[in-house]
Amino acid sequence: MNVWRRLSGRRRAVALAGASALVAGGLVTLPVTAAHAATQCDVAYTTNDWQGGFTANITIRNIGDPLNGWTLGFTFPDANQRVQQGWSARWSQSGRNVTAQNEAYNGNLATGGTASIGFNGSWSGSNPRPTSFTVNGVACNGGTTPTTPPPTTTPPTTPPPTTPPPTTPPPTTPPPGGPRVDNPYVNARGYVNPEWKAKAESVAGGNRISNTPTGVWLDRIAAIEGTDNSQSNGPMGLRDHLDEALRQNAQYIQVVIYNLPGRDCAALASNGELQAHELPRYKAQYIDPIAAIMGDTKYRNLRIITVIEIDSLPNLVTNTTNNPGGTAMCDTVKANGAYVEGVGYALAKLGAIPNVYNYIDAGHHGWLGWDSNFVPTAQILRDAARASGSTTANVHGFIVNTANYSALREPYARVTDSVNGQTVRQSKWIDWNQYNDELSFAQAFRQELVRQGFDSGIGMLIDTSRNGWGGANRPTGAGPTTSVDAYVDGGRVDRRIHKGNWCNQAGAGLGERPRAAPEPGIDAYVWIKPPGESDGSSREIPNNDGKGFDRMCDPTYTGNERNGNNRSGALPDAPISGAWFPAQLSELMRNAYPPLS
Repeated sequence: MNVWRRLSGRRRAVALAGASALVAGGLVTLPVTAAHAATQCDVAYTTNDWQGGFTANITIRNIGDPLNGWTLGFTFPDANQRVQQGWSARWSQSGRNVTAQNEAYNGNLATGGTASIGFNGSWSGSNPRPTSFTVNGVACNGGTTPTTPPPTTTPPTTPPPTTPPPTTPPPTTPPPGGPRVDNPYVNARGYVNPEWKAKAESVAGGNRISNTPTGVWLDRIAAIEGTDNSQSNGPMGLRDHLDEALRQNAQYIQVVIYNLPGRDCAALASNGELQAHELPRYKAQYIDPIAAIMGDTKYRNLRIITVIEIDSLPNLVTNTTNNPGGTAMCDTVKANGAYVEGVGYALAKLGAIPNVYNYIDAGHHGWLGWDSNFVPTAQILRDAARASGSTTANVHGFIVNTANYSALREPYARVTDSVNGQTVRQSKWIDWNQYNDELSFAQAFRQELVRQGFDSGIGMLIDTSRNGWGGANRPTGAGPTTSVDAYVDGGRVDRRIHKGNWCNQAGAGLGERPRAAPEPGIDAYVWIKPPGESDGSSREIPNNDGKGFDRMCDPTYTGNERNGNNRSGALPDAPISGAWFPAQLSELMRNAYPPLS
């Protein structure tokens, strides 16, 4: 198992007000007709406006012959409208004229295919919408019937989603086990992994938690089959776990899909087996076999909850080389589409199985809570949900804090607090983030995802397996009011040295026990990361699983740009990621909050 977390460094401010300040702008859907019959498309342009700034979302849908490369052009009506930061295309502006050229991974548009792009902009005076577009130099001058007619009115708060029609129509017959439920966790009994149960019970006191449902991680191709059979007592494979779930009369099982090409492009402890160019292998040798097993009708009444590709898509926003501490590998997987297309393929294949519930990983507040990361990440998630033949209908929800340590609630250090007239957001710990705990972030990010076109019924999961932060060091009130730093550091329940520390954190504790529908918009608190499984080794350990050594797992490491050059806060003597680490489980139980009985 490979799991890790990191902060991407302080995020510089852009001309973008807080996400909570966004209000709806307008929507325009225009047909584009070529001078010759080959190029035809629909263009949908929506904005969320606030005073002086806006976010524009554009969907190009090809309704003509297939395109091998495209360039979108339009003209701002006002000379003071400017593109400031764009994504999913190469943006440029000259005067009022704006062009967006495809990236390497989204240049080919089949008939019926779409490309979703966007940008953050600024304006003064007024922010009128462009009235004409070009695609590959062909003027948008009418002559075709729009695939989706323009709305006659503009909603007062949230623009309607511009989700394109699904590439493959949804099934018209009811699923074998009945239609999907809104929340697969409600009134349902979860699967207990017998392998983790035995390990937990090998540690003193572990029997108090050993019957808790945890995630089953498929972190390499070999994990699909496993080696648990009549001749071997090795790790169980996917079918073994599904069969055992039926034997337990479990109603749901949680499976982590975790093997993208170029996996963990910004760290080392959880590098995977597939190279960045091996997207075809990912599809054929990893996703296809998983889908074949999950689609077996013997499992039709078992709710299979999938957690899709931990920490992948946010890297495309925060950890490319145009960001502090970014890496060339993140540049590569962004340019070749390995992450976007890979996630889209997984969603399409698994979403076609009626009893599968897909939840995409969406990072955590200490990674994406800044304005410059918040909306662009939601856009990337939407792009992936529409890639490789998928649609947003294949996404049941999202999960945050997977295998991370961010506190569920910070009762004594809220971002709305002030000390002597100064906002606590300027403290070193919060660092101008809009959020300081996972619950507030998850609820706000859910709203943004709905604004980006996901179904209004999507739910969020929060991994609470290691974010309890109890024990003797848990604060019982706010810190002193001598400064914003003293106030926040004295009152925060998350006791990490720095919010960017992610590996085997000393002092951490078990968090809330898994339960369904604990808060509005939250489908469940879950334990996806099995407590007691290492995040990475404290020193370099040769292995055959492709697990690298990351200095953030070394307790003597004094840090880097991503964690403010602070000590790593990692426990000593840790094995490679995914290996059993009993000392960690002992510490997690000792510092559990709520405490264990």
